[in-house]
Amino acid sequence: MTEILQTRLPYDPEGPHALPGISPLDMADWLLVDEAFSGQMAERARLLAAARAEVLAVTEGADPAASELLQFVLDWLGQNAQGYEISAQHVRRPDGVVVPIDRRDPMGTLGHLVQEDLCIMERRGDEHVLTAAVLCFPASWHLADKIGRPLTAIHVPVKAYDEGLARRVQRLFDGVQAGRPLWRFNALRYADATLHQPRARVQPSASADYPYLRSERQCVLRLPATRACVFSIHTYILSRRTVEV
Repeated sequence: MTEILQTRLPYDPEGPHALPGISPLDMADWLLVDEAFSGQMAERARLLAAARAEVLAVTEGADPAASELLQFVLDWLGQNAQGYEISAQHVRRPDGVVVPIDRRDPMGTLGHLVQEDLCIMERRGDEHVLTAAVLCFPASWHLADKIGRPLTAIHVPVKAYDEGLARRVQRLFDGVQAGRPLWRFNALRYADATLHQPRARVQPSASADYPYLRSERQCVLRLPATRACVFSIHTYILSRRTVEV
């Protein structure tokens, strides 16, 4: 398969936003279009057609939040994004592809609209639970293992995610306000450039001399009506042979 790579990061991978490393984000800067847009969107379409059950899930009761997120993204694109054309029935993307708006399938539609993977977290009892997601580019985790589960269960394999950090992340999701999103990033070395990596082929590392840097720009925002939180992930993969990172 042809590698789908970016040539730069819009932030310093050695910067201060590593876990938990949360900072405020201007709402106008939420969703991004970069030089890998066409390639990543084509790969998203392939995965949604060939492996939809692996990359998309909606739990019972999550439809209102998913529908709100679709309209929220359409409104955001109409107000902030360059190269998108929005009509009542269709969206023309910056690469010229026309996407029908299917309100019966909000997460599927979203998967064809933007580069970001989109996860919906809703408060269920004492914790936020992953209730819906379109996750085409997982980095060493599988959506089926996480859907319907709370934050603490989702992060069990992450060594840095101890009880104290779990409480801090839960407070973050409890405290994020509508119109005041937050963001962070990670950066790990990977052995190959595959975007869809639900299982680790070679364990990613912060220090190993692997040929690719994989970084996720992660944003958290709150939907105003359902009060669900949205966790968006913009995936960057850069070759360390050709790009100084």
